[in-house]
Amino acid sequence: MLLRWALIFLVISIVAALFGFGGIAAASAGIAKLLFYIFIALFVLTLVLGLFLGRRLSGH
Repeated sequence: MLLRWALIFLVISIVAALFGFGGIAAASAGIAKLLFYIFIALFVLTLVLGLFLGRRLSGH
């Protein structure tokens, strides 16, 4: 039973090493960074629009 789990974790670690040592990790980090900046920009935009439109709709 324990030998089976050891072999399963060995295969998982080999697959993770192949993905980690290849270019996939760097590409994923680049995509994550791009999405982070896009969502920060959308957050600021909706925050500003919400403040201005919220005041206009409430009558102040």
